[in-house]
This record gives sequence, C-alpha cells and structure tokens, in this order.
Amino acid sequence: MGESEVVTQNVRVRVKSRYVQEHSQPEQNHWFFVYTIRIVNEGEASVQLLRRRWVITDGNGGVEEVEGAGVVGEQPVLQPGEGFEYTSACPLRTPVGSMHGAYAMLTASGDPFDAEIAPFALFEPGSVN
Repeated sequence: MGESEVVTQNVRVRVKSRYVQEHSQPEQNHWFFVYTIRIVNEGEASVQLLRRRWVITDGNGGVEEVEGAGVVGEQPVLQPGEGFEYTSACPLRTPVGSMHGAYAMLTASGDPFDAEIAPFALFEPGSVN
C-alpha cells in the first residue's frame, strides 16, 4: 500500500492507495488502483477546497496531468477540526507508478493557497522489491 501525509497551512492531507486486482488486466497493460484521501482542517478558520491538480507518473516515466473542480463532485467547506474523506481511482499502463498534486484552497478571509498532496506510490504487490 502506498501512503503519504503532509500539512500545508494547517490543512492535513493523508493518502492511502491500494491495487485492485479484480479490475486490472495486466495482459492488456491495465492496472487499476484506488486511493482514499482524508483532508483535515487543523487551523482556526474555515477553508474550502475549490480545485484539484494531479500529476500521475507511470513506471515508464509517462506523465499525465489532471485538473478539475472540487473532488468527487464536491467543493467541501471544512470548519476548524473538520475532515473530509473520499475514495477515487486511477488506471495505469504499468504495474508501478506514483501520484502527487495539490488542492486549490480558499481561506475564510478569501486568501487562496495550495494544499500539497505528497507523492505516494501505486504498485501491484510483488512488482517491486
């Protein structure tokens, strides 16, 4: 399982990924991974997640960048101490890869900042030593 955790301006982003064998077809160069992300506001004022940006790298060095509004169709507002958790998925053309990125956040006072998503690994068990 790949994991990462980082805090940016009192916003903690924790990620755990796992390989999903039943949705993968290695003979067709298709490996499927899911990742669960928990975002926690550890600050003293509310923040809102507006956008996401991902950089996905496969085992051959191929890079794909993905951007979009919110996460899983939402732009959650997190009050102090609140968390938001969601699960999403990523297909790869190789049995190993990695992801990292950032969430575009907005503070209660209207100041934008990027909450980092630290790099985490995607790998089929047994594909890395």
